[in-house]
Amino acid sequence: MEGIQVSLEKVGPQKNISVIKVGGYIDTTTSAELEHSLSSLLKASTYNIVIDLGNVDYISSAGWGIFISEIKGIRERHGDLKLVRMIPDVFEVFELLEFHYILKAFDTLEEAIADFDQNGGTVAARLETDQQPEPAMGGVAEPGASLNNDVDTEPQSDFEVEPEQGATADPIDEKLQQLVVEKPDLSVRQLIKELDSPPFGNIKLGWFQMRKYLKRLELDSKKKRMAYFNQRAAG
Repeated sequence: MEGIQVSLEKVGPQKNISVIKVGGYIDTTTSAELEHSLSSLLKASTYNIVIDLGNVDYISSAGWGIFISEIKGIRERHGDLKLVRMIPDVFEVFELLEFHYILKAFDTLEEAIADFDQNGGTVAARLETDQQPEPAMGGVAEPGASLNNDVDTEPQSDFEVEPEQGATADPIDEKLQQLVVEKPDLSVRQLIKELDSPPFGNIKLGWFQMRKYLKRLELDSKKKRMAYFNQRAAG
């Protein structure tokens, strides 16, 4: 089908995790092929599923709806559906629509596989899908639309990196705070690039990792970073 490419492979130590790799764009004209691949796995009683979106440029409400409509049934059968490798533009829509409260997302396939292993191949009862806030499906952006890189999404999700009690300060925390003081107007993407430079120790963070650190430091929007800058400057 023109506009989308879908392939399937088995991964994991026991080859019990199915990865659907998608390329192109997912909208009303192309989503049927993805929906068919997912339905085939469910009919075969395969419930540990990863959707690799690394080569997807755009997802419409029809595409997001496929994942949201199936997740409750998958978890009721002790499985899960995880998303990996979303590009920043796609992730921004994902977060804007608050789907991160419903679906787990990871930077890499390896992280998603490890998450299955940590949960014994099943999903812990985080929050029942029917108790989640209804996402605003009508808010999906059209291709090429501009989105704020620093959308606030409150309350914080359960994917936060919480510091342990008594733990020493994370050196990445300190470097991020230093970077914000020096350049408070940088976007998330620019912060990632700046942190991966000699003055800051060439620290490499993925998009999701950076968002976790910023949320933990309460610096997850430009407004908050400017407020932190002003506070430090005044002190």
